[in-house]
Amino acid sequence: MEVLSGSEDMEDSCGSSSLTPLLEHDTENLGSNREGNTENESDNEEKEDPNGCYTEEIANEEDVSPIEQVALTVPTTDDPSLPVLTFRMWVLGLLSCAGLSFLNQFFSYRVEPLTITSVSAQIAVLPLGRFMAATLPETKFKVPGTKWKFCLNPGPFNVKEHVLITIFAGAGASPINAIHIVNIIKIFYKRNLDLYVALLIVLMSQVLGFGWAGIFRKHLVEPSTMWWPANLVQVSLFRTLHEKEERQRGGVTRIQFFLIALTCSFGYYLLPGYLSPLLTSFSWLCWMFPRSVIAQQVGSGLHGLGLGAVGLDWSTICSYLGSPLATPWFAVANVGVGFVLIMYVITPLTYWFGVYDARVFPMFSKDLFTSTGQIYNISSIVDSDLHLDEKAYEKYGQLHLSTFFVFSYSIAFAALSATVMHAVIFHGKDIWNLRIHTFKDRKMDVHSRLMRKYKAVPEWWFFIFLALTLTVTITVCEWFKDQLQLRWWGVLLSCGLAIFFTLPIGIIKATTDKSLGLNVISEYIFGYISPGRPVANICFKILSDITISQALTFLQDFKLGQYMKIPPRSMFMAQMIGTSVAALVYIGTAWWMIDNIPNLCNTAALPDNSPWVCPVDQVIYDASVIWGLIGPRRIFGSLGPYGAVNWSFLIGAIAPILAWLLQKMWPEKTWIKYINMPVLIGATSLMPPATAVNFTSWLIIGFIFSFVIYRYHKQWWQKHNYVLSAGLDAGLAFMGVLLYVCLGLENVSLEWWGTNLDGCPLASCPTAKNVSVENCPIFV
Repeated sequence: MEVLSGSEDMEDSCGSSSLTPLLEHDTENLGSNREGNTENESDNEEKEDPNGCYTEEIANEEDVSPIEQVALTVPTTDDPSLPVLTFRMWVLGLLSCAGLSFLNQFFSYRVEPLTITSVSAQIAVLPLGRFMAATLPETKFKVPGTKWKFCLNPGPFNVKEHVLITIFAGAGASPINAIHIVNIIKIFYKRNLDLYVALLIVLMSQVLGFGWAGIFRKHLVEPSTMWWPANLVQVSLFRTLHEKEERQRGGVTRIQFFLIALTCSFGYYLLPGYLSPLLTSFSWLCWMFPRSVIAQQVGSGLHGLGLGAVGLDWSTICSYLGSPLATPWFAVANVGVGFVLIMYVITPLTYWFGVYDARVFPMFSKDLFTSTGQIYNISSIVDSDLHLDEKAYEKYGQLHLSTFFVFSYSIAFAALSATVMHAVIFHGKDIWNLRIHTFKDRKMDVHSRLMRKYKAVPEWWFFIFLALTLTVTITVCEWFKDQLQLRWWGVLLSCGLAIFFTLPIGIIKATTDKSLGLNVISEYIFGYISPGRPVANICFKILSDITISQALTFLQDFKLGQYMKIPPRSMFMAQMIGTSVAALVYIGTAWWMIDNIPNLCNTAALPDNSPWVCPVDQVIYDASVIWGLIGPRRIFGSLGPYGAVNWSFLIGAIAPILAWLLQKMWPEKTWIKYINMPVLIGATSLMPPATAVNFTSWLIIGFIFSFVIYRYHKQWWQKHNYVLSAGLDAGLAFMGVLLYVCLGLENVSLEWWGTNLDGCPLASCPTAKNVSVENCPIFV
């Protein structure tokens, strides 16, 4: 709510100018940002542009962002007088946050999780904001007993309000992975978990990331080379929605193009979303060879290698990898090379040569198996305290994994060590320079310099907040150790891992838009320290890996605030409140769904083609069994069959060194510098639950837009690329919600061959001789 000066003789009208002067509450954001901020201000003269914004006279070419995509997309203007913390911002922001939190948790259980991004709210709130600006009273209201007055309507709905509303919405759109703790305990292990315990652990896991964000803000936000590619989609959309653009003869404006894209995406999603789900994975090889296990293993987009499989569905393309239109070409190329090597070279070779008895199991599966290829009965090896029953495990036999599942862990090991080594080799000097130089001594682009007008968030805010949340987290885990199984030392160890890995993982995310997880190594470490405790293992993973994910989300928002010139303290407030509201809504939605959807996540009891199969929760449950219940020593250690996988740590550490040597040996080969080993090695780290068709479709679209159009039609790309991505996201989200409200709630469905999701029923069959699996042919 916009707070005004307490002067008694103020006018009764808020005013309607789009350049409403900053009020007393916001003027504290202006002026000095840090000590020495006012130095050399005369070097760059401010001028007012025709649209009423202030722009800096760029002193030299070094002030321009070194990243071409940023220079082409982000405006170099600012209007500090625009009101930010307005009544309509709070109303629309909180509603957007709560709405997206409910919808994203609701749809997270689907076979292809439908993520409703903040772009949807970004579009939906614009007419609402303008309606409120046109109808709310402009009269000032006095707070009884004080000199304070406030105004519901400080003028036209402006872009900075819009950005903060989108930050609120982004808190609701970001997945809260601590919900998986609730799902695993209540759905898969069928054990008790109190609601208030679940709420506390979810909330603390969300806000712990603020501490890491504050620590690494100077390294991952302020440098211009840390450009966070995904932010450019929203920046482009904000400009489309708020800047006036003259229509060129024979062309369309950006807002017209956006509306066309939204309408087409909205109408088209009726096909894959309801009428013909087969378009989710168009696996034509399975149609040609309906009785061949091998052909279906190779051709299935959901259960095989996905050779030739294409998803004609934007949700398939974006479900796990994000928008390919927002990913730079070098990152797309690295993902493509890594995917081809792992999926089409390593996996089939190891499978057909029978490495680890691979042919006894499906080629691509996230399930857990016995030595004879049957699904492993986990409940038979769990005792009443949710610990491993060692005698029962010895009697039942070792747990086995599919070929690709084994190598997915190998990939995760290699990608993690490659990330650390890549950060040291390619960014170590920059990181050191950031530590030993002050802010005012470092070169800044025009965006960083414009932000000097606003007061920064002091670092001690982050440290105090980190200390408080860490104390509460330890208290919760100790007090309710019978439900969570995690002790105080586990909390401290998880935070230590998070601090160590946030910077290298953040560098990869900020420069490529690809994020590498800490989940496997955290499970691995804790599984060795404390085996036989699956819930403790999940909690440890959440508090290490997920807090990093949250920290990166906060840092990305800070960068968006820098691009759009939002006062940092206003950003901090929106992030804090939005994250807390999202946690409450997420846990409430999950609790309600668990109690009201029969057989949620139980694939054996659900009807055919049911959407509520929980692919992400299934993978996390399997991981809790592998790393927590049974323990890595019995699977990847001296007592297990997959010990050789540990060599992946060494391979990953060597790979960036090889890339660095190639650059030194052939400096004239400019393409070599774009080899990014963490992204290349970790290309398939999201598989499972991601499937081959997600990658094949994503790579095709990424090549077309990030390479062909960017290189040969740059003017079109600059004007329409990010706008197209936003329109496709929004249309998909709106139709997805509409389909569920109109048809899903009433269980209205169609039954014909086009409703078959993949059409490859034999892809999950083994090919070893004399292995008998239900609904599969026996090879003799």
